[in-house]
Parts: sequence; structure tokens; C-alpha cells
Amino acid sequence: MSRRVVISGLGAVTGFGCGVQALWDALYEGRSCLKRISRFDPSGFPCQAAGEALDFSARDHVPKHYRKAVKVMARDIELAVGAAKAAVEDAGIVTRGTLNGETESPAAPKTTYPPARVGCQIGAGLIAAEIPELAFALASAVDEKTGRADAGGFSYEKWGESGMHNLTPLWLLKYLPNMLACHVTIIHEACGPSNTITCAEASGLLSIGESLRVIQRGDADLCFAGGAESKVNHMGLMRMHMAGRVAPARIDPGQDGAWRHVRPYDPEATGGLLGEGAGIALLESLDTAKQRGARNLVEVLGFGAACGPVTGDLKSRSRGLASAVRRALQDSSTNAGEIDAIVPHASGVRSEDEAEAAALHDVFADRLGSIPLVTLTPAVGDTMAGAGGLSASVGAMCIRRQALPARLHAGKPASGLAAGASKARDARLRRVLVCTGSMGGQNAAVVLGALNEN
Repeated sequence: MSRRVVISGLGAVTGFGCGVQALWDALYEGRSCLKRISRFDPSGFPCQAAGEALDFSARDHVPKHYRKAVKVMARDIELAVGAAKAAVEDAGIVTRGTLNGETESPAAPKTTYPPARVGCQIGAGLIAAEIPELAFALASAVDEKTGRADAGGFSYEKWGESGMHNLTPLWLLKYLPNMLACHVTIIHEACGPSNTITCAEASGLLSIGESLRVIQRGDADLCFAGGAESKVNHMGLMRMHMAGRVAPARIDPGQDGAWRHVRPYDPEATGGLLGEGAGIALLESLDTAKQRGARNLVEVLGFGAACGPVTGDLKSRSRGLASAVRRALQDSSTNAGEIDAIVPHASGVRSEDEAEAAALHDVFADRLGSIPLVTLTPAVGDTMAGAGGLSASVGAMCIRRQALPARLHAGKPASGLAAGASKARDARLRRVLVCTGSMGGQNAAVVLGALNEN
């Protein structure tokens, strides 16, 4: 018989700050962090708004001896490190990272778990290189015959001879997707099973599913799980613009209301907005969590994953997510009538929302219209690989608080969906479904439940 698994700690980094409480308070109050991009000048882009974690730096969330390592952390890595630290604090556990380098002291407290019993599965995206770093190196590889890179003057020969040497020797270590989990495992000395999953929006939930299986089969007692990503940069924004994913949101400095461009499931929606964020949950074996007196536990009842086409007719495009949801329901011994709320991806991208809604209709039929949907993108933006971990964290908070946060919506969702604007309210929530598809056709779903001690 496999072990029961719970979520004992929640960590989040969004435009609302670091910590799941800051995120929950903002969602409950119906606030949004979407506004004009300030990290770089977005005036050349059709989309100029996003959700930025402006006051966040990993330097504030790592042990003192580890601060130099922040220099080789891309933004995605920093977000994951901050969310992992917040999750550890929320769970009330002791790791090497919380001891701040004092592990050698005889008086230092012992870590909650032996390092070999702590795993780490974190979802990551395609990390975009920072333009200033690349620009100097590329400019130094211009062929002197033309003198202009825009006139075809880039020389691969010069790049090999000298251009690439203008990048720091550790440059690549900032942009490898596995470095999110790498830094988290080093900081907290997680020496158990570790993995990185790169499946766009599905990455975070797939990582939670992987951690669930690792603990169920007894290979670890505790796992970091979730994901992080930031596409709020030149390359990320351009890629999403070319993919037709972002709304043409031209926002003046100081202007409010950028969230109005994000209208999940609205047939007239023009696209979503990006956000940078991370959601890391600590999954823990129920038996060991109870032994240490853990509180505020939410059970991970089941997980499902499936692949499906992202092109073709609506029925084809919805097949993968519907299959993942059914697998999660079956794995958790839950029937569709027992789901009290759903946290979907709800990107605001019309074609994707259409397929997602069709998948949910396929599973829940006419009952779907009475199941409240918890939509995060109007508040924090589309955080891509960070979305699954954030959605799971919010789903867990809904169960912890027995409440539904406010829902922002400036349009009119398609009929048969409880996705329109609403105020926060108390609710009896026993089982919550968290699900998402992805740009590449990967789909994942998790069923969370209030802990039943029987």
C-alpha cells in the first residue's frame, strides 16, 4: 500500500511579494499586480504590461555564505530559490538552508530530515538570456569589413576567436533549466531523488506529480515540488508575442487597470499578459509529518497526466486535458460530483481557454457551471512554468482557509462557466482540482483534499 502524501509548506513569489500569505491576501481582496513593465523599456512592443516581482532578490533569501552564488542565478532561478525558502518557513522544518551555515556548530539544531530523505522536483521553462550580457559579446564579433552587425557583419570566426570570450566562464550556468532544482538542493541539502521537468505551463503540476510518486514509493519523506519562470524580458516577451499569446496592451506609466486585458474564457478576449512567479510546495509523507507535529496539512489525493494535440478541431485539442483530469480523479478515488472548486490555467488566450473549457465540460458535463473556477492570471499574469506550483498553492490555501478568493474579470466568460467577476467568500471545500494544459500538448491535473484523519 502506497504512503499518503500531504502538502505541509507553501511558498510563492509573485508581483505581490514573497510568501503565500501575500499572494492569498491580494487574491482575496481582488487586487492585481499587472501594470506597465518597468524592468526594461517596453515601448517597442505591442504588449507593454506584465506582473513583475519588483522588490524581490534571492540575496534576501539565501544563507550569507551563499550570496555570491546569486551572481550566477538567472531570474527564474532566483524566483525558485525564494519560493523554496518561503515553503520551508511555512512548513516549520529545519534544513541546512535555515541554519545559515552553522551546521558545524555542536549547538546547531539537527535538520528535520536526513538529507538523503529529501527530494526535489522543480519545473522550469526556457530561460531567456539577458540582453546586456549578450550584446557586448555579439558586438565584439562584428566583421571589420562591414563594421555593422545589422548589415550582415556578424562573424562566426570572430565569435569563436574572441566574441564568446567576452561572456563570463560561468555564463551558461545561469541559463540551464536544471539549475533551479540545483540551487534549491544545494542550499537545503536535498540529496534524495531530484528532477527537472520542462513542459511549459504543465511543468509545475508534473513536478508535483513526480514528487508524489517518489514519496509514495518510499524513496523520500519530503520533496520540494512546483515550478518557476519569468518571461518578463525582451526575449520572453517577443517569443510570446510571436506565438500570439499576449494581448496588445499599451499601458502608460502609472496607468492602472492592465488586468482588464486578461479575460479568461471570454470569446472576445485578445490574449493574456505575462507574469513572473514561482510556486513551490513541500510534499511530505503523512506519517512522518504527523510525527513531527506538522499543521495546516492538505492531502495530495491523486495525480494524472496525458498528452494531446494542440492543433486540429476543438474535440482533438481538448482530449489531452480531459484525459489528465480523469486520471487524477481515478487516482484519488474521486468522482466528478465530489469536486468543490477548480483552479485551471485560464490563460486568457482565446484558443487555449476554449480547449480547456471543452475538456472540463467533457468531464463535468452540466455540473461545470456550478463549480467555482479560481482564475489567477488577471491577478498575477501567466507565469508559465511557475503557474502549476502557484495554482496548487492557491488550491491548498482555499482548503486551508475554507474560502474562495475574489475573481477578477472585465469581460463576459462563455456560458456554462463560473468564471465571471465575483467577491471572495467562505466555502465548504473538501476536494479541489488543479489542472493545466501547455503549449506543447502536455497536460497535468492534481486533486487536493482536506485531510481526513481516518
